[in-house]
Amino acid sequence: MDNLTEQITENELFERWRCVVDKGQTPIRIDKYLAEHMAGTSRNRIQKAADAGHVWVNNLPVSSNYKTKPFDTIQVLLDHEPYDGVIEPENIPLQIEYEDDELLIVNKPAGLVVHPGHGNYEHTLLNALAYYFSQPTTHAQQIDVNDPRIGLVHRIDKDTSGLLLIAKTPNAKTKLALQFFNHTTQRSYNALVWGTINEDSGTICGALGRDTRDRTCYRVYDIEENPNAKEAITHWRQLEHFAYVTLVECQLETGRTHQIRAHMRHIGHPLFADEKYGGMEILKGVPTQKYRQYVQNCFAICPRQALHAKTIGFIHPTTGKEMFFDSPWPDDFTNLINKWRNYGTHFMG
Repeated sequence: MDNLTEQITENELFERWRCVVDKGQTPIRIDKYLAEHMAGTSRNRIQKAADAGHVWVNNLPVSSNYKTKPFDTIQVLLDHEPYDGVIEPENIPLQIEYEDDELLIVNKPAGLVVHPGHGNYEHTLLNALAYYFSQPTTHAQQIDVNDPRIGLVHRIDKDTSGLLLIAKTPNAKTKLALQFFNHTTQRSYNALVWGTINEDSGTICGALGRDTRDRTCYRVYDIEENPNAKEAITHWRQLEHFAYVTLVECQLETGRTHQIRAHMRHIGHPLFADEKYGGMEILKGVPTQKYRQYVQNCFAICPRQALHAKTIGFIHPTTGKEMFFDSPWPDDFTNLINKWRNYGTHFMG
């Protein structure tokens, strides 16, 4: 096994594309080179891939301003297995919050994977959308979710519930994606976190990169420590405090993978029931048998990270109108909050 293969295996990266630079190639930035040679891939996406450490030359990751040289071996890697199959329609119920000719707002339940990928090649939100768009009784437009020019504008984790924005036309996807890129959308999440927070509100500024101890998680880095870490900003405020947990609202200025989960752990307040980030441990409270059983019952009520994408606001891509949507908590989140609200009466009493 060569050095590159060993590193790919260690970091759970998968090859998407490979080439060897022609012997007559003059020096050129690698992001420009790849944009010219990889069909259907923008220079911006290539720059983001390089920032994440997924563009490699001669067995080593490079930045987007690297100048290619003759006979360089270039590889573009993915942090998940590439999905090259056709997204087939599946009759999975969808909760549609809003729809017009340009876009769709879906209230996603916890447990539903958004996009086919490693370990989840079917039963996803996109499979559900493929079915929904194929039904003439519910939808007259002919929309193909396999077309990369339309579809998801952003994503949320499998076990996070809440609002997702889907573009139905290339124009809508371009304009909505630009709003996300420029951080002009308004998004807020509700989360239940472990512990008492002394301040009423605050801002977490911490660049996020993959945790070297667990590549499926993210952690805050100093840029000097990890130049590939991406700037991430989360604004939070307290909504309600219970005995050993706090209900907070988080507003995203940036939209990084696992941003709220990683940021709240970073300040010592992991999301309740977030197994990946330590929230399935009993982190606060006196660990009596009675209390341990109470917390276990809470975990059973909401057996996933207590995080809900509650609101989203943006400018409509064709009308220019300001759009804003607010979604109610799902039952598991509601029942969990009510159980903690009643903690003093039913447990301490």
